[in-house]
Amino acid sequence: MASTRTGLSYRSGGSGGDLLLLLHGLGATGAVWDRLLPLVERSWPGSWAVPDLRGHGASLAEPPYGYAVHAADVASVAVACGAARVTVLGHSFGGVVGAVLAGGWYGVEVAGVVALGVRIDWTDDEVARARSLAARPPQVFATAAEAAERHLRLAGLTGLVAPDDPVALGGVRETSDGFTPALDPRAFGAVGPSVEEVLARAAAPLRLAAGAADPMVGLPAMRRLDPGAVLLEGAGHNAHWEAPEAVWSLVTGA
Repeated sequence: MASTRTGLSYRSGGSGGDLLLLLHGLGATGAVWDRLLPLVERSWPGSWAVPDLRGHGASLAEPPYGYAVHAADVASVAVACGAARVTVLGHSFGGVVGAVLAGGWYGVEVAGVVALGVRIDWTDDEVARARSLAARPPQVFATAAEAAERHLRLAGLTGLVAPDDPVALGGVRETSDGFTPALDPRAFGAVGPSVEEVLARAAAPLRLAAGAADPMVGLPAMRRLDPGAVLLEGAGHNAHWEAPEAVWSLVTGA
């Protein structure tokens, strides 16, 4: 893992000025892209980078956690990688961050954004629940296995990834008191601004998609912003884990 000057940890590979940024969702880490990375390494014509967003995984856990701060963080990854141009594949919260980066305010040229499983419509109750999570202290568990199970719930990967899988255990931090998910709960405080307005401000081409069984977003909501939005059969909210080939085809146009 490399790190930017501001403490954002990331993995990278490939070569060339065209950088693919893979941005995970709220509560997850960059490890959720592990099933898609072999496709990237085989067919992406440039370089790639997979960061842990601020407050997640191995990255710094310091507020503020707003969308614009995350976008500035990932812009610093692009600079560290020497990117001339960036394409973003973002899942859920990461898709929103990618759209903010594509607003043109961060000194990074964005060729396009593929946003997967982005919840567009939020009720007041859902926003209130997210902010309630942000106010809670981190949960501490007696064992790494218990913390890994909690990490999987936060990342939406329960039932898809085993608690003893490296992807699960990589989302755990050991503390002086025990084990905790590698997530600063204050990161949930980013929820609140209108996602539809944020996505609409992207200056680069925006492609929306979701798993056909994703309970968080439907086709009508996505097509308000992207008339070509699609559903991916055989996948739920974590389509990049469940159907990586279908997700990768959204980037390559295959």
